[in-house]
Amino acid sequence: MSEPKFRPANVPLTTFALSLATFMQVLDLTIANVSLPTIAGDTGTTVTQATWVITSFTVANAIALPLTGFLSRRVGEVRLFVLATLLFSVTSALCGLALSMGMLVGFRALQGAVAGPMYPITQALLLSIYPTEKRPQALALIAMVTVVAPIAGPILGGWITENYSWRWIFFINVPIGVFASSLVWLQMHKRPEVTERPRVDYVGLITLVIGVSALQILLDKGNQLDWFGSNFIVALAIIAAIALTVFVIWELTDPQPIVDLKLFRHRNFAAGTLALVLAYAAFFAINLIVPLWVQTQLGYTSEWAGLAAAPVGILPVILTPFVGRYGGRFDLRILASLSFLAMGAVSFYRAGFNTQVGFTDIAWAQFWQGLGVALFFMPVLTILLSDLETSEIASGSGVATFLRTVAGSFAASLTTYWWDRGAAVQHAVLGEHINVYSPATRAALAQTTEATGSMKGAESLLNQLVSAQGFMVSTVDLFWMLGWLFLGLIAVMWLAKAPFIAKSGGAAAAGGH
Repeated sequence: MSEPKFRPANVPLTTFALSLATFMQVLDLTIANVSLPTIAGDTGTTVTQATWVITSFTVANAIALPLTGFLSRRVGEVRLFVLATLLFSVTSALCGLALSMGMLVGFRALQGAVAGPMYPITQALLLSIYPTEKRPQALALIAMVTVVAPIAGPILGGWITENYSWRWIFFINVPIGVFASSLVWLQMHKRPEVTERPRVDYVGLITLVIGVSALQILLDKGNQLDWFGSNFIVALAIIAAIALTVFVIWELTDPQPIVDLKLFRHRNFAAGTLALVLAYAAFFAINLIVPLWVQTQLGYTSEWAGLAAAPVGILPVILTPFVGRYGGRFDLRILASLSFLAMGAVSFYRAGFNTQVGFTDIAWAQFWQGLGVALFFMPVLTILLSDLETSEIASGSGVATFLRTVAGSFAASLTTYWWDRGAAVQHAVLGEHINVYSPATRAALAQTTEATGSMKGAESLLNQLVSAQGFMVSTVDLFWMLGWLFLGLIAVMWLAKAPFIAKSGGAAAAGGH
């Protein structure tokens, strides 16, 4: 049993404070989504312009995430956590006080930037205060936060906006952030940490900022601007490709890179991160397409769509403590494989849906997908951190979380693009079988004309039916593809090599950086 070199006076209280801050930060990734129409109305802008409230946070957050290792070496992990959490509270207050859309977007960008280190540093600090055999439980707790917070975000955001004001979705962070950071400081300020003054890798920093900003804006605005039919999107693609290519080459050759890409020399980190990124992208795609499909094609309200999607969080909340406590007794590759098998099976089950599918079937699919989610995060996070050096934990967690965030952006853009394009293709294919010379078409038109009272109404209704079937076929195709992706990830997971013991992060555990 490997005991940590530093333990706070109250480990459960410290764990609660760290988890609370992380829950608040992850929640903010989605809490503003349902409030965009209200925010747009209050600030005199369009909903399209209001989407920059989301984009600005995501871009700044993605840039800051891989800088976690550099910042933790510079100021220390405890100080970085406390500083980031307090600044998150301050920028949240500024967002709530914003008088215009421009101010809100600017403050959201600042909020996203200071939020960047919070998740990776929480992971490193949690690992550092638990003995070896209890570290999977700490990772399981973070996993539960990662799953539950994004689900709770839209529900909580909608309730606050409807009953109070959209400004309170930001104001609510202030007391939570101050409380959590104060508790962590009181419990951990005596933790011994050795800091460095590494030189600033300006080339790496500048190319990272330019490349990630261009890529994230491209992904966020691609569907809206017709992708490469837009000169703006083409320009962003060229800028992102050049900047990120220079960034990767520079970071691999620089003696003191701002982002340590050499972490991928570790076999388990490389395999675990690849599995994390691809599985999260697929999971994100499902969480996006299910509510979108049931609202646009099945006529669900946003409230009922949320209720249909919500069961995905039930099993993770129930099972995660048990996975954390007992998961270490099994080969973690088996647990991860069972996770991918479960999520793949549910995807194939959804591929059997049709336009007559009921609420219960949709909710049950979400419920059983939760089994895969419950078995996913802890094993994969433990595996990817298992062969890093103790001083690399914060940096490795930051890089993995950054790639996971970018994967979510890719999934959001590509999923909606494939879904819309697939529906258009299927509409054309199905439309070829509908013509005035077909007895079946004439019979259908006669029936619908009688129902609608006019030929024009009948043709419109028939077109709607064809569109609905087109979207249904496109949805089924998407679920088949995601199902096979999940099954393919089983092979990726077995590229990792045992043993899988999560080391503790930070200077205290490493005896210095």
